[in-house]
Amino acid sequence: MIKFLGLCVQNFIKCLKYVIDGNVKFRTIVSQAAAISYDSLPISLIIAFISAAVITIQVSKEFLMTGAEAYIGGTIAIVMIREIAPGFVALAIGARAGTAISAEIANMQVTSQVDAIKTLKIDPVGYYFTPRILSSAITVPMVVIIAEFVGILGGMFVALGTINLNPARYMASVWAWLATKDIYISLLKACIFGALIALVCATKGYETRGGAKEVGTSTTQAAILSTIYMLIADFLINLVFYIA
Repeated sequence: MIKFLGLCVQNFIKCLKYVIDGNVKFRTIVSQAAAISYDSLPISLIIAFISAAVITIQVSKEFLMTGAEAYIGGTIAIVMIREIAPGFVALAIGARAGTAISAEIANMQVTSQVDAIKTLKIDPVGYYFTPRILSSAITVPMVVIIAEFVGILGGMFVALGTINLNPARYMASVWAWLATKDIYISLLKACIFGALIALVCATKGYETRGGAKEVGTSTTQAAILSTIYMLIADFLINLVFYIA
């Protein structure tokens, strides 16, 4: 994993140079954004809604028994914005789009398409990686914002249906507990997670050698590695902003 992390850092530096040289095309970024985030929007919102609904069901009864039902909205908002929405959305995008990135680049590698790009004196890392990393870093936070909104509203409807909690009390708790800092950190997490997933999956696909079997193996390993690195990054971000 340490060696692979070094490869990811090297590829990221190459992508930065590619951006600085002005070789990135806006149309390519938009195309990748549609494939990565827009197509992942339905499953991300479904996960956000179900997660908020389950958490609301779990805490509503306990809060009602202790007379703290007015705090349900704030609890759901904090949990969704700080952790559930950025984390679960990134995992969903990694499972759907990240594996697709890895399989696509791995297939290009084993079919010598990458070698063909090199003969044209084009850096394959910059050409293949940069649009995917940029589009992920830009659009994953957009998906996260929508998922947070859907999750909070989902919690409100579940609380209304289960313990008959007034929506006004629910939303008052949300506004009382929610801080601007939490939203900023949530968007920062989403940006880092998106770029990290694209970088790790693309790097794993680029390092593939062999044939169809190796493409499948690389795709599986890309999903595992991107999840591990994302969780480590999540821990470090929480450590910096909420403890340090």
